[in-house]
Amino acid sequence: MTFPNRDQVLAASAGWVAVLLNVLPGLGAGYLYQRRWKAYWITSALATIWFVAGAALAQGAAADAEQQNQLVGLLGLLLLAGITAAEAGLAVKRVRDAG
Repeated sequence: MTFPNRDQVLAASAGWVAVLLNVLPGLGAGYLYQRRWKAYWITSALATIWFVAGAALAQGAAADAEQQNQLVGLLGLLLLAGITAAEAGLAVKRVRDAG
């Protein structure tokens, strides 16, 4: 029995599912669907760094700046989700075009 290689698994995945999974629950869930572990862990590390940086910066912030800090945090996570969604879709396209 032969197992499919990385590119075969990626080409067989539905690009729209990977994009949707990276946007809706976010944080690299589409990479799990594509079995792209390195990209998933990089995304998880970036999200963790973003959370930790936000928590550290909020320690000394005034109460009136809290809403702005939350908005910046949310926008950062949405940007991360958008970038990973686009990359997941482009990765499927790139592998299908090459093969």
